This record gives sequence, C-alpha cells and structure tokens, in this order.
Amino acid sequence: MFFRNTLLILFFILTTNCTTETKVQNKLKIIDSNNFRNKGFTLIYTESLYKKGVISKRLDPRSLIIFQKNLKIDTYVKITNIFNNKSLIVRVGKKSDYPFFNNSVTSSRIAEELDLDINEPYVEILEIAKDSIFIAKKAKTFDEEKNVAIKAPVSEISINDLNEIKTKNKKTTSKKFSYKIIIANFYFEDTAKIMLQRIVNETSIKNPKIKKISGEKYRVYLGPFNNIKSLQKSYNDVNILGFENIEIIRND
Repeated sequence: MFFRNTLLILFFILTTNCTTETKVQNKLKIIDSNNFRNKGFTLIYTESLYKKGVISKRLDPRSLIIFQKNLKIDTYVKITNIFNNKSLIVRVGKKSDYPFFNNSVTSSRIAEELDLDINEPYVEILEIAKDSIFIAKKAKTFDEEKNVAIKAPVSEISINDLNEIKTKNKKTTSKKFSYKIIIANFYFEDTAKIMLQRIVNETSIKNPKIKKISGEKYRVYLGPFNNIKSLQKSYNDVNILGFENIEIIRND
C-alpha cells in the first residue's frame, strides 16, 4: 500500500512539472507558419554587384534561380510581385552572401517576367511544400535550358511562353513609400513586451511598437518608414539580434 501511494505521489509531481514546463514553453512561443514566407525587397542581380562583392556568387541573368538565405538549396518557392500580383515558381540556388536588408537575389529574367520596379522591387517569397509540386511534361524550352516545367497547384500557376521577346515600357509609379518592419507575432502581450524591451536595450532603436492584431496575437514592429534609407538602417540595426525571418510590409 505504501509503495502504491508513493508511486501516485511521484506521478502527480512529475505530471505537475511537465504541465508547468509546457505552459512556459507555450507562452514564449512565437506565432509562425509551417512554410517559410517573407515579404521584403529583392536584389536584382548584375555583374557589377558581383564584382564589387555585394553578392558573393554569380547568377545567370536568364535563369529561374534565386538566392535565399533562409531556405535550403533546390527548394521551390513562389515569388510574387506584390504590386501587380504576378508570380513565378523558381528554385533556390547555392548559398550566397548578400545584404541582410534584401530577402532574396533574383535574376534579371525573373525581374522582367514579374515586371519588378527596379526602384522598389517589393516581393513575397513563399516556400512551396514538396507534396504540392509535380513535374509536368515538357512544354516550352528556353535555349535548351529547361527540360521540365515546374508547376504548383493548377489554380494558381499558368505557364507563359518564355521564348517570346517582350518589349515593355516601364512606367514610373506614384505610390507613396511607406513600410513597417515586422519583428514577430506573439500569443501573449507580456512576451511581446519582453521583446520590446530587448530591442530597446540591445539596439540603437528606441521606439519599437506593439499592436494587437487579433484576440490572441500581438505584433512587435518598427515604423512606419517613409524612405528607403531609414527603413534599411533600422532593419540592419535590429538584425544584430539574430532574428531569422524579419519581414517588411507595406503600411497601407
């Protein structure tokens, strides 16, 4: 009887400890999605950027490959021009060094296909889950460079004739430049406040903010910023904290 009561007491203690630990871990958990997603400014590759050491590896200007520091080589992603909603399925190439401020490096071909504004190349990078990709039969080729066409779910992607030579008149946009830097979303306001204090204590940034975005979500962010220089400076300042997925969103 004594042995049985002892076991019950030990079980109660262990169960209580595990429950407490789970609650602490949940409280500190940052809200995140399963697949990588990031909005920010891409860097359009040029040979001069490579020669100056801004980008550490060469990128074929006609390739459908991007450099992306958060994702593994050969990961497929959907890259979208947020201003016009044009998108392509592309592949992540070898690891390359490039400015922290940029969320990717794209080839000039990708920039052309998406009609990116070279002065404001604002894109979304979305990791495509392996089970949502299938290999299609050979459709169109570009200088014998592609043997297959990679397609995401049919409802989202259409294949254009990439052999077609396009001449486009680039229009200057009159949209207002206004962005916020999203540090992270949290389940608890207290945890968001801890992050706020860390930013103040460990960086030169003195005005981070918290916004309640739903019943149980609190967002820590910086901004808004009305010019690229102040946006880039604050992004680089907060980057020393080592966050993996800092995001830039338009302040609409």
